Amino acid sequence: MATTLGLTKDHLKTQANAHMDRVLKDSNWTRRQQLALTCRILFENGHDSGLAGQITARGQEPGTFYTQQLGLGFDEITASNLLLVNEDLEVLEGYGMPNPANRFHTWVYLARPDVQCIIHTHPMHVAALSMLEVPLQISHMDMCPLFDDCAFLKEWPGVPVGNEEGEIISAALGDKRAVLLSHHGQLSTGSTVEEACVVSVLIERAAELQLLAMSAGEVKPIPYELGAEAHDWISRPRRHAAAFNYYVRRVLRKHADCLN
Repeated sequence: MATTLGLTKDHLKTQANAHMDRVLKDSNWTRRQQLALTCRILFENGHDSGLAGQITARGQEPGTFYTQQLGLGFDEITASNLLLVNEDLEVLEGYGMPNPANRFHTWVYLARPDVQCIIHTHPMHVAALSMLEVPLQISHMDMCPLFDDCAFLKEWPGVPVGNEEGEIISAALGDKRAVLLSHHGQLSTGSTVEEACVVSVLIERAAELQLLAMSAGEVKPIPYELGAEAHDWISRPRRHAAAFNYYVRRVLRKHADCLN
């Protein structure tokens, strides 16, 4: 006979969160492996745009971060061909050169000590939505990790290779986890690589849903308090790790080479 049917929603949420913390597993990948896996996950989830886009994660030493070589696509990144660079984009480990657009990542890291990973991509639906100069609208439960957590930069500052673009983009991001960049793409951040990866996959899905809904009618908002509740319910480190591990299992069926 059921013993929990009389419990309040808050009690059930607390109980479920405690259970998830006990049962859901963290990932045991190295930082390099996490980044290589993330590149393949992004490739398989519509974020491929030739050589456009960068992913970075802080290195062990202050003022350093890992990133991919310019000239390689997301489907070619491995744990061993990543670069370690400093805030001036000078290569400390590895061969090749980083994307010069990584300069604005330095500005985000300086502004946001809580951020451990930055993902910037130009996926199809995000890019299409960015051409309309409208912000991302979160109006579906599954997208609520981005509810009131995705900023919007309406004015395109041009190719992001200068310090000016770094100042503009980091200011537009503010304290949010992501930002939609008009005529450009998206930037997602995370306190872990797993979180940034999951947010990036989600923002492209959210843009696709928004475009589909806009083509059929007007997107209706959800109540703020319910969106905020769903944001906090879904946006938990163990859930991010579990989602990341799921994406990893999928990509390793096709991209096992990324771990070399």
